[in-house]
Amino acid sequence: MNELTTASLNPQERTRCEVWTRVMGYHRPVAAFNVGKRAEHGERCYFTENPCGTPLRVPQQAAA
Repeated sequence: MNELTTASLNPQERTRCEVWTRVMGYHRPVAAFNVGKRAEHGERCYFTENPCGTPLRVPQQAAA
């Protein structure tokens, strides 16, 4: 089984993925945001630490 297999769906089988994020201490769906808040969400970055302890900035993938 060294071959890569890909799943294919018909358009009728697809469903929309709902993205949630934590805002002001509680979770909300991004789809409920206004235009400005969605733009702000798209510009956010994740922060992680490398082994030396120095923060490393990793850009967030944009949600569709």
